Amino acid sequence: MKENILLLFGGQSSEHEVSLKSATTIFNNFDKDKYDVYPVGITKNGKWLLDKDPKVDFTKNVWINKGIACVLSPDATDGGLILMREDEDIVKIRIDKVFPVLHGKYGEDGTVQGLCKLAQIPYVGCGVISSAISMDKAFTKIIVKEAGIPQADFVIIKEEDFDDIDNSVKKIETAFGYPYFIKPANAGSSVGISKAHNREELINGIKNALLHDSKVLVEETIVGREVETAVLGNKDLQVSGVGEILAAAEFYDFDAKYNNAASKTVVSADLPENIKNEIRKYAKIIFKALECKGLSRVDFFVTNDNKIIFNEINTLPGFTPISMYPMLFEAEGIEIKELINKLLALATL
Repeated sequence: MKENILLLFGGQSSEHEVSLKSATTIFNNFDKDKYDVYPVGITKNGKWLLDKDPKVDFTKNVWINKGIACVLSPDATDGGLILMREDEDIVKIRIDKVFPVLHGKYGEDGTVQGLCKLAQIPYVGCGVISSAISMDKAFTKIIVKEAGIPQADFVIIKEEDFDDIDNSVKKIETAFGYPYFIKPANAGSSVGISKAHNREELINGIKNALLHDSKVLVEETIVGREVETAVLGNKDLQVSGVGEILAAAEFYDFDAKYNNAASKTVVSADLPENIKNEIRKYAKIIFKALECKGLSRVDFFVTNDNKIIFNEINTLPGFTPISMYPMLFEAEGIEIKELINKLLALATL
């Protein structure tokens, strides 16, 4: 008997469009002999719509106009999806597992994971606490520091600290020197990130980051190569090879990642084997320290003298045609259809 899989995509985050691409890739690579897939898109204003079309490109947004209104019931006795057709009785659909392809806020931060737990339906990926902590770059830094992994120095600025901007700036400038990277604590795909070379750029960068979150991470600049590795598993972890990002811009922001064709990814970085092995070891330590499950992509810098510096973790990495996570495992001999099967098999509560 086939398993009913709820594929969630879209969402209310700044990564809505990226999610549409990821979900299209995943939907088109489901093993239809094993799974009956229920694709539910969440609009930017939070409406849930089911579009059960066997051949679909979610980026075309057809689902917004033809989808059936629905919700995932938090009532564990319902066991899944509730359709709300006009002038018809409510229809309940049993869901065996949820695959939340929701990047960023309200999808990668523990919110939808909490809903799945209430519904008592296993889901792909990290748990509520792990997702929330990994999404928050400030909390991630604190835990990774406790785990003993090298990383950039940092200062955390909260919204209320901006009331005394002179004191906040002094706190940052005393900690380490320019230039700085400024990041919203809770945002994905490098949204809201800037680089500050002077005080004016620092203040403007913090203001911009505060548009995306009420907490901002200011980091020292690490000069080095940007590399990534992928982790798969719950207890017995499989770590991929090490890929490299060749950004067309000064840093790999949202535009450089998705809109600049000159940016490139290499699935096998030209690094000494001992450095690659150390990166993979660090990735496993971080994955375990954050109590991750299922999947994560872990990003590092490698400096000119081969020092490895942790950058960040992504617990629901992209599955677009240019996304590193599936490409890294494809290089390990795991095609995307098999990868999806493995991820569904790892789904837990």
